[in-house]
Amino acid sequence: MLARRPEGKTLAGLWEFPGGKVEAGETPEETLIRELREELGIEVARACLAPLAFASHTYTDFHLLMPLYVCRRWQGTARGLEGQALEWVRPARMRDYPMPPADEPLVAVLLDLL
Repeated sequence: MLARRPEGKTLAGLWEFPGGKVEAGETPEETLIRELREELGIEVARACLAPLAFASHTYTDFHLLMPLYVCRRWQGTARGLEGQALEWVRPARMRDYPMPPADEPLVAVLLDLL
């Protein structure tokens, strides 16, 4: 699944993997569970997340270390609760969607896996 960054946000219009910033005291898994609830309205159990890879990218004003997880099960129907468009995209078509630089290297990992 890819989410399109809404207008008014940095990198608006680009497609990214859903997720978000780790808050103080959170693990990456807790962050993803919280972000999927807040952004997509779905519930995910930690046991349903499998770490797959990570991306490391330096933007102008910060460095991003982004883990990529595979989510095997969830409850609910994903919908863009923050005004973002969502697309279920076959791996072979992911390169058709313009992405932020940090997300792009993860496509190759998914193509190898799927």
